[in-house]
Amino acid sequence: MIGYAACTGTRRNLDALRRAGWRLMVSARGSLRPEGFPYALDNGAWTAFQRREPFDGPAFDKAVTRLGRDADWIALPDIVAGGLASLRFSLDWLDTLRNRPDLRGAQYLLAAQNGMEPEHVASLVGAEIGIFVGGDTPWKLATMATWARLVQERGGICHVGRVNTVRRIRLCAAVGADSFDGSGVSRFASALPPLDLARRQPDIEGWLAGCRP
Repeated sequence: MIGYAACTGTRRNLDALRRAGWRLMVSARGSLRPEGFPYALDNGAWTAFQRREPFDGPAFDKAVTRLGRDADWIALPDIVAGGLASLRFSLDWLDTLRNRPDLRGAQYLLAAQNGMEPEHVASLVGAEIGIFVGGDTPWKLATMATWARLVQERGGICHVGRVNTVRRIRLCAAVGADSFDGSGVSRFASALPPLDLARRQPDIEGWLAGCRP
């Protein structure tokens, strides 16, 4: 699985992340500096939600203009735990982004939020549009397997947001998620080794299986 770490200005932590092969999650509400890492572009909705602020469309547009073309993927604007209202909001932005020549060929992730069901998005998901499993923590943990299965069936990407423990990384691996993001490894370099080991665990198990007679 690919691990994305929140952006940090701490050189020691950046060096540790680079050596471990992690990528950065660049937020539209943060510093738009990928520091030479491969990166994905987050829309900043989570920051707005935490601060009880409206979604910052101009900040997202600025981030997309500067970094969208080279991002692994772009998280479509959403409403945290907003259900079908979030879906409508995301699709309005998708129409806008698809009409931008500078984003031709871009990959997008649609945030699955509390109240959404697979049938609401099944016709959309595929090579261009994957799923970003958002929502509150209980809902995320209860539904991530369903979202991962939907995306796998349609050849897209499944990403799980806010993953900061070994247990949650293992849950992501168990359901077949392609990637996850977290902020813990950006704040504390000492948190990286166990989380990175958990990220690589399926590869280790596969290698061991290949060694058995």
